Amino acid sequence: MGNNKKVVVLGATGTLGTNIAVYLKKQGYDVVAVGHRPNDNGFYALQGVPYLAIDVTNPDDFAKLPQSGVYAVLHFAGMLPAVMKGYNANLYISSIIQGTMNVLEYARQIKADRIVFPQSLFDVSYLFGSKVPIPADSIRKAPLKGDHAVYVIAKNAAVDLIQHYYEVYGLKRFILRLSRVYTYHPNPYTYRDGKKILVSDRFFIYQAMQGKDLEIWGDPHKLLETCAMRDFLQIVEKSLEANHDGGLYNIGSGGSTLQERVQAIADVFNPPNKKSKIIYCPEKPSARQFVLDIRKTVDELGYQPQCSWKDYLLDFKKEMEQQPFALLWGKESDYYTETN
Repeated sequence: MGNNKKVVVLGATGTLGTNIAVYLKKQGYDVVAVGHRPNDNGFYALQGVPYLAIDVTNPDDFAKLPQSGVYAVLHFAGMLPAVMKGYNANLYISSIIQGTMNVLEYARQIKADRIVFPQSLFDVSYLFGSKVPIPADSIRKAPLKGDHAVYVIAKNAAVDLIQHYYEVYGLKRFILRLSRVYTYHPNPYTYRDGKKILVSDRFFIYQAMQGKDLEIWGDPHKLLETCAMRDFLQIVEKSLEANHDGGLYNIGSGGSTLQERVQAIADVFNPPNKKSKIIYCPEKPSARQFVLDIRKTVDELGYQPQCSWKDYLLDFKKEMEQQPFALLWGKESDYYTETN
């Protein structure tokens, strides 16, 4: 438990940051939630958590944050390809590289013990395409093409800056390489190459809710890494509890196949009287398979995966019904009316 240690969570209105802040508060940490939005609509007051608004690209804004007694800074702020409408690479440079530099200087000045930071999965995308688990300490290499290129270049630079602050100032660092963290969010859309599209598993869920046919494209045994929010939060908490200097850790659970994913979606979301038929389309293209090696996360942090793909879907269904973050994020219907 947190023993009332003070932690500053940056990016606390985003999907990961919100879940982190709420979870750590429940675990006994003294949480300060920090976001870019000027107003959190009163969400954090109901959690008993103070909310502060800053721009991480502006070093002067950090004077608004606690200046002493901070145990850890969890830096989950910054632009993401999944929310970028159109394309402006400068936002990656300013929010991720300059933003991380500002966060590190803040952490150094207030003598924080450690920083927790999310690294992009795509720094090891050159190793995708196999069922061989990708080690945590694989060489970090940004793709030089595609909508993730500058994003990963910026993330790699941020990781190097964090490592520099560890070597020079002793700031402990827990860098978490994130495959997608699976959780419910009322926004069913993402951006790919700057264009708005429906999240793929959301499409399957909506089809299953109507009992419609579900297609599996490509090899149904293709393996994709899977990490549910509950497992991710366990890793974050263990990063705060660890009695060592940290390192770079993969998050994951061993993965799930396309067959397992689609079948579980049907099992969880089909109406009682209408079951989806699964259609196999081996001739159609699908995502490259990959799975992350989590042995280092298990050995050094004591992580134990708890959630299967079906567990995630059951959590998703529960949150879809209860809408626990509606005050902060709105409801699904709010996103359907938005224009592209």
